Amino acid sequence: MVELKTIGEHLEDLRRAIFRMIMAVGIVTFFILGFHLVPFVYDGVTFYYPTLEPFNNIASQVTVLMKHQLLPPTVQLIQTAPGQAFFAQFYIAVLLGIVFAMPVIVKEFIGFLSPAFNKDEIKIIRSITAPAVGLFIVGCLFSYFVITPYILDFLYKYGQSAELLTFLNVIDFITFVLQFLLAFGIAFQLPLIMYAVSASGLTDTKFWRRNMRYAIIVLVILGAAIAPDGSGITMCFVAAPMIALYLIGMIFAERQAKHIATLKS
Repeated sequence: MVELKTIGEHLEDLRRAIFRMIMAVGIVTFFILGFHLVPFVYDGVTFYYPTLEPFNNIASQVTVLMKHQLLPPTVQLIQTAPGQAFFAQFYIAVLLGIVFAMPVIVKEFIGFLSPAFNKDEIKIIRSITAPAVGLFIVGCLFSYFVITPYILDFLYKYGQSAELLTFLNVIDFITFVLQFLLAFGIAFQLPLIMYAVSASGLTDTKFWRRNMRYAIIVLVILGAAIAPDGSGITMCFVAAPMIALYLIGMIFAERQAKHIATLKS
């Protein structure tokens, strides 16, 4: 017989899980803020090793890389108040901390929730742990290399057409980019969530197809909330991948349900 825990014991478990998550993110964040990656070439391959250098840290290297990869040459990245560069680097370090600590975060989250599920549900959740981490990273990369460059280029073309000089605050730039990285990292979990819900039996096979029109409305509204301007073009460019993810999740959940039904028959 399983002994039920009291509310206080559950809260203590939650506190410990959150503490371990924060520690994992904090360790990576501290490393990124305190160390600099120095390249060296061995046998024609470039490797990197860390050296202690807080004022020229990994976060600053990422900032410079983002500036050159995402901003047009006509846009100047500036600091308008003391400390803005530090906070921009801190935001980058925390995001990278979350990404690299994601296996620990997922493990602690599943460990805390596991008493509320049966064995089959726990098996389903554990089976999607690695794909969830992978999809989060893929979503961030998709945002960085596809969504964000397109939107920035689209918006700055208005200034170029008017022959205007554009100066962008470093905090505004970093928060803009990180907003999309997190949004798409989370959005790419949608197919896995749909699969887990369907596989656990909480919904029937056609639930996602029946409610597709409502899901599209919600995703379009979410795209409008994420989009940085009021134009429908950027909104559609943000919402379209999320709608595609919903369709992928719907098809995958239906095929998985048919496969399970075939095995049982």
